[in-house]
Amino acid sequence: MQIVGDLLTATEQSGQQGIKTTALISKANLPHSRLSKLISNLTGAGLINKIEFDGRHTFVITQKGRQYLESYVKFANIAQSFGLEL
Repeated sequence: MQIVGDLLTATEQSGQQGIKTTALISKANLPHSRLSKLISNLTGAGLINKIEFDGRHTFVITQKGRQYLESYVKFANIAQSFGLEL
C-alpha cells in the first residue's frame, strides 16, 4: 500500500504534464520490472492514465486516483496515531 501511495503521490505532484517512467523509477526506488507490474495494476484500476507519445510513456493521476490517495493518507494518519507504521 505504501508503494502505491508513493507512486500516486509522485504522479499527483507532477501535475497535468505527468511523470515519465524514469522519474517514477527514481522516486519510488523500484526496479523497472516491478514498476511495470504496479503501473499495470494502477492503470487497470483507473487510478492513473498512461499516455504514449513518441515511444515514451507519461503517467497522469486520475480523479479516482486522487480519491484513493486521499483515503490512503487518512488511513496512514490514523494508523500512525495508534503507533502503527505502514
